Amino acid sequence: MNEDDARVLQEVQKNTQMAMQAASMIGNKIYDNDLAMVVRQQEMGYQSLYQEATKCLMKEQVKSYQSSGFQELMLKSAITGNTMLNDSTSHIAELMIKGNNRGLTDMWKIMNHHKNAGKESVEVAKELMDFEEKCIQSLKVYL
Repeated sequence: MNEDDARVLQEVQKNTQMAMQAASMIGNKIYDNDLAMVVRQQEMGYQSLYQEATKCLMKEQVKSYQSSGFQELMLKSAITGNTMLNDSTSHIAELMIKGNNRGLTDMWKIMNHHKNAGKESVEVAKELMDFEEKCIQSLKVYL
């Protein structure tokens, strides 16, 4: 496994970890049962992708991504601030879509900067990007 593979897989871990945390935090603020179910299913999808990236890294004995407490604090603050005055179903769906778009952008950046990543790493990254796009589609109906 080369450095590009490691960076791509670590970015998948970072992206999915942040998405799982966001889904978990925002889940407490969702009053629409259908949206709550969609967000929970997405959280499980991110968990599966996180495990897939972790398995690839462990197989090659490469260090996994480690998040900082600061990032988690920033995420929690952003969610709290963005839902304090407006916790409507539409607003929460919009916040989730923005997070998905941010995740897609981050993955495209990492893919463009690490072009020597191998087939397995690229497949995991593309799987995540496809999943992000599906998440956006499933959230649009709640806008």
